Amino acid sequence: MWYTALIPFVLQALAIFFDEAVFHVRRGLPKWERIGHPLDTLTVLCCMGFVLWVPFSKAMLITYIVLAVFSTLFVTKDEFVHKEVCPASEQWLHAVLFTLHPITLTAAGFMWPVVQGVQVESWIFSWLNNPEALHLFLYGQFAAMSAFLFYQIIFWNVLWKESLHDQQ
Repeated sequence: MWYTALIPFVLQALAIFFDEAVFHVRRGLPKWERIGHPLDTLTVLCCMGFVLWVPFSKAMLITYIVLAVFSTLFVTKDEFVHKEVCPASEQWLHAVLFTLHPITLTAAGFMWPVVQGVQVESWIFSWLNNPEALHLFLYGQFAAMSAFLFYQIIFWNVLWKESLHDQQ
């Protein structure tokens, strides 16, 4: 059953890939998005790093929830401008991503005590019953997100040629 917790991560990765490979490359990104998108990724990395390296406790769970809520709200910051520069299909994809965002962070929050060997409710452990695989997955997720962050910074801010989008 543990693998079902990975589904939102896989769906989110596919949606982000499609958003990036189809919509972003097609229209280019203005400077505010070239700065904002890596910041979005950074808020998620903070949450994932927290789950990986902060010992689980009730106090730290509250801190994680604050980080996750902040990240969930932060990633929506551009939608007021996106309505002017994005086609409806891209806006729909963003809605899907905004739906998946808190689901993936919640799934990571459930995995957190399990991968650290903390005693959890029996229903949680019966669902997330492979701590080693989940721990490996979280490290892989963190590595993939880190690589994506570097891609966003380097591709869009160094390699991407200046365009008319920069004048917006």
